[in-house]
Amino acid sequence: MIANLLRKYSSTFHPVVPFKAEHDRLLLMDFTDANTKLTPPILTDTLLFSAYVHTELQNTGALYGIGGYAENRTIYSRSPHFHTAAHEEPRRLHLGVDIWGSAGTPVFAPLGGMVHSFAFNNAYGDYGATIVLLHQLDGMAFYTLYGHLSLPDIAVLKEGHYINRGQLFAHFGTPEENGYWPPHLHLQVIENMELKEGDYPGVCKLSEREKYLTNCPDPDILLGMMQYASARHSH
Repeated sequence: MIANLLRKYSSTFHPVVPFKAEHDRLLLMDFTDANTKLTPPILTDTLLFSAYVHTELQNTGALYGIGGYAENRTIYSRSPHFHTAAHEEPRRLHLGVDIWGSAGTPVFAPLGGMVHSFAFNNAYGDYGATIVLLHQLDGMAFYTLYGHLSLPDIAVLKEGHYINRGQLFAHFGTPEENGYWPPHLHLQVIENMELKEGDYPGVCKLSEREKYLTNCPDPDILLGMMQYASARHSH
């Protein structure tokens, strides 16, 4: 299992975003039905949605918002990208961790790897600029996917290029670059890319939960950040 392998090496990973636990605050963000503040008018307007995230961070003094792994998110109703054919089950289960912050926030490689693929997935609600890295630990290959990046990041990449551990290789994109979302990073760990390039589902149907969560273990094993996150009402 990739998750066990990542746990074994968890102390060696470089921070993915600048974060000092001793003085930076992390806000645990909820994008399920339980968050009644996220009304349809906010969700369907990227400017209002971005203002909501910014205000939540500002009001709590948090550097980033974080969360979302295996979260059943109603927010995907904002985009037809997450709907399959009529009368079919929509995609709602989130397969990565999101880090919400400012556009331009730097993204560093947690461990060395090769550029597997990249793409500009520009549909409304999609990843926007996306990079997939291929890694190997103890002879076992796996991938990390970084979504909602800035376009200049993928303009300079070549497949097969090596990215060193701790190398700055991407930034949080603006809504125009990131699939029309408030600025954030979607980080996902993937065992089997299923021959996909520059893209892999970051959200699945609830009925496919077991398959996808097995293939996409919790990225916080790489990040090590969730232990510092606190919900707004706990302060």
